[in-house]
Amino acid sequence: MGEFFGGDSPQNSGQVHGPPYARRTMKAPVSTRRAFLQHSGSALAAAALTRAIEVGAYAADDGTIDVAIVGCGGRGTGAVSNALSTRGPTRLVAMADVFPDRLEGSINALRQQHPEKIQVPPDRQFIGFDAFRQAIDVLPKNGVVILTTPPAFRPMHLEYAVARGVHVFMEKSFAVDAPGIRRVLRAGEAAKAKNLKIAGGLMSRHSKPLEETVQRIRDGAIGDVITAYAYRMHGGVGFAPRRAGESELAHQIRNYSNFTWVNGSFLLDWLIHNLDVCCLVKDAWPVSAQGQGARRVRTEPDQLFDQYMVEYAFPDGTRMVAQGRHMNQCHDYWGCVIHGTTGSAELGEGISRPRIFKGHRTVSENMTWQWKGPAHNAYQEEWDLLMDAIRNDKPHNEAERCAKAAMVGILGRMALESGKMLSWDEALASEVELAPGLARIQSIDAPAPVQAGADGRYPLPVPGQPGMV
Repeated sequence: MGEFFGGDSPQNSGQVHGPPYARRTMKAPVSTRRAFLQHSGSALAAAALTRAIEVGAYAADDGTIDVAIVGCGGRGTGAVSNALSTRGPTRLVAMADVFPDRLEGSINALRQQHPEKIQVPPDRQFIGFDAFRQAIDVLPKNGVVILTTPPAFRPMHLEYAVARGVHVFMEKSFAVDAPGIRRVLRAGEAAKAKNLKIAGGLMSRHSKPLEETVQRIRDGAIGDVITAYAYRMHGGVGFAPRRAGESELAHQIRNYSNFTWVNGSFLLDWLIHNLDVCCLVKDAWPVSAQGQGARRVRTEPDQLFDQYMVEYAFPDGTRMVAQGRHMNQCHDYWGCVIHGTTGSAELGEGISRPRIFKGHRTVSENMTWQWKGPAHNAYQEEWDLLMDAIRNDKPHNEAERCAKAAMVGILGRMALESGKMLSWDEALASEVELAPGLARIQSIDAPAPVQAGADGRYPLPVPGQPGMV
């Protein structure tokens, strides 16, 4: 074990997971030859009602929980597999995406894994920006929708699911700006009033190794916590060139890790787990942040910085430092380091076997404890807990915690993009939307919220300039 960063380092995988661009006025959607759905609103409503009756007519009799997915990428497909692997009868009954090839790839993979549980005929495979409504409308009472689109769409989809009275699993991140966070918080409160269950994809909080480590820290294993460090440093994030005939909007959504309006920045979407873990250890949320970022190496035509650094302050004055970097042939580290008055700890996403040390030198001779139990699948655990809560009517609503964890990343992005010291309260009160008018998009050929300049480059934030927050 090497000193300080002696743990599990991710391999450079090429494509790992991912404002002059704010306050842009969204142009009205344009008609398109690629419009996927031509049905009238009344026809869709009638069809949805018919499908709900057909699907739900016998579900309650045998305890089957029906599942729908909105966003059929790799993480969504994995979440479906986790849902269908829980105890008790389950089945997938509807799917939605804006890309037909994504939906096709997902259903083919799931049919290999759970052939008897994939009950999604062609008329319940929905394509388009309104497809989320159609898939959710299929679900009967006690159904669960999986929301795994890029996070810009999460607040809108969550609100609709709660309004329709279905349970929700929503993947991180949960919004990309403060107005979106406020929508998630309101939807969470509405879900509580309806006794709906909401689970969020911050699976690290359901990791047995991490849970035990946090408890040991709280029991005094490293003294009082004085500093927390959240890291995600690895090889570059990939960027796919535009496909032949692909619209600008489709291109940006396919490359969602590369455009801030879609994923909220690398700092939010990639560091959210370890930001959340540090706040869990501290048992507090930050009250302010200041930071900086830069684009020194990256040449791809997108909006990613290649390095990020934010210093957060907790209510008691102690600090958390978040460091993100995706640059090849550099020092890599993925995890959290916690310093206490008498010791230190390594844990979090990227650290499969957390460890505790005396003092602050994380070398083998100073290690006082390490998780030696079996490997634990936190992705499955979060689903086991959600389904158990649904079947046994237990309280289970993670919306507030998820929204606040996302707000930590958004606060950091706002601070580093503006170059200002920002408080949590002023950041949360911000009215800046990264993609205003997103709900009005009805076509994959509609104008994208961010447009490239004449040189083919996309706008980047300039710290110190007006309009950054």
